[in-house]
Amino acid sequence: MSPRAFVAEPLSTAQMEQLAEAARWAPSASNKQPWHFAYALRDDANWQAFSQLPNEFNRRWCLNAGALIVLLSDKQASAKHSFDAGCAWGYLALQAHSMGLATHAMGGFSADEARTVLGLPEHLVPEIVIAVGRRADASVLPDDLREREVPSQRKPLTEVLSAGAVPTAAAA
Repeated sequence: MSPRAFVAEPLSTAQMEQLAEAARWAPSASNKQPWHFAYALRDDANWQAFSQLPNEFNRRWCLNAGALIVLLSDKQASAKHSFDAGCAWGYLALQAHSMGLATHAMGGFSADEARTVLGLPEHLVPEIVIAVGRRADASVLPDDLREREVPSQRKPLTEVLSAGAVPTAAAA
């Protein structure tokens, strides 16, 4: 589940470093590690600029998070830069969970605005924005989001795993 209800308190720099430390151990093609995590804590000077990156729908809930993180990948480093950065995001999410924190990755953001805010060179690709913080009760959310604050259904294992050939339905 990717929760949307967060307690409106900042993460610490030490917590961000702990998250990034876990992410940096993710495997990558030829060990290129083509990722970078740019972040703003909700009480720092970068928060205002980072808060403009998510789209309007996501801003309704993500601005209560303790930090916003922009995951970047380096397309010069590897042909699989996006895949590898995604693996690093997974490690970060698992570390956050082990720290009692919640995460929610957002594809709904302005990559162009991220390029401007972060002063990105062309080879760095803004992949996602991640909200991270302590989870709050769903009652802090607007009504339409509150009802969505339940675990997502997962496909049965038989739809995501096969021995040998991929079943026709899965390949479609």
